[in-house]
Amino acid sequence: MALSIENLPIECKRTIDSHQGPVHIARYNTTGDYVLSGGQDRTVRLWNPETGLNIKTYTGHGKEVLDLSVTQDHSRFASCGGDRQVYYWDVSTGNTIRRFEGHNHRINAVGFNWEGTVLASGSFDTTIRLWDCRSNSRAPIQILEEPKDSVTSLHVTQYEIVSGSADGCIRTHDIRMGVLTTDLISHPVTSVCVSGDNNCILASSLDSTIRLMDRENGGLLNDFKGHENVSYKIHSRLSNNDAYVISGSENGKIYIWDLLEVNEKKIVF
Repeated sequence: MALSIENLPIECKRTIDSHQGPVHIARYNTTGDYVLSGGQDRTVRLWNPETGLNIKTYTGHGKEVLDLSVTQDHSRFASCGGDRQVYYWDVSTGNTIRRFEGHNHRINAVGFNWEGTVLASGSFDTTIRLWDCRSNSRAPIQILEEPKDSVTSLHVTQYEIVSGSADGCIRTHDIRMGVLTTDLISHPVTSVCVSGDNNCILASSLDSTIRLMDRENGGLLNDFKGHENVSYKIHSRLSNNDAYVISGSENGKIYIWDLLEVNEKKIVF
């Protein structure tokens, strides 16, 4: 049974402070056993979330690290950033398995498919590139060029790539069927994610609004407001049980909404 919004855990359990400068991204692995973070200091760091111990530091990026993605088996991860390269890492050894090059500008987002065999990257150069993690080739296996502006966010499933772009569109590429579906938001999209039942897309945009979209018909199911998001890339996510919407805000707070009762929200200071 899901907790009520009033009983959600909101206390800060631990503050981890080791990056030199801003931290752009933090990701749990699927079991929550470890956290990866990427920062302006060009490093990726592996943490034990319970103790705060910095287990390993991954170096190699020439500029800031902007996004991370971890495979389902927790053994590998990918990182990207301002140096226009995607790094494919072995978690335990800290070695770079491969570097993928080809984007012409900073890379904002990366995401693995469920098997961890294909990696997608989205860039300020308005393209999405797909890379084969099993091949020794460093050339992309496919380039998606439909976005008209910077690709800001990616959510990759088994056969689909859902992307958000500064051109105000959410695009779903069905790679298996070769079908593209486009939903117009009309405001720069900063974050996209797909619900656990695969029926909805949650999208943040630079009008301080988070929208829950029906994947079948593109209809708006709900919108969530109260936070501030007009200038920067802010991530929003659904909770593991799809019961709550969670988002950062430009005022430094975290906002939590009940998915069904939109007016019920909690602000974490």
